[in-house]
Amino acid sequence: MIDFNNVMQRIKKILSIQTKKEKILDKDIALALGLDPQYYAVIKKRKKIPFESIAHFSHSHKLNMNWILLAQKPQYLT
Repeated sequence: MIDFNNVMQRIKKILSIQTKKEKILDKDIALALGLDPQYYAVIKKRKKIPFESIAHFSHSHKLNMNWILLAQKPQYLT
């Protein structure tokens, strides 16, 4: 089963590297995924993974979606 918290930790890791900020807030994740921060709060509480938003995020950042969801290497697509 795909764990919501693990997925969001990997997204936080990418955002932290790109923005050079140590602390990534929930609103930063929401905006990066193209979600309203209030909606993100709801799906976080329900642990509902926004697959379509993650697909767009992974495509625009040239990331392997399997890495985001399941921690399968490689992290980046070539």
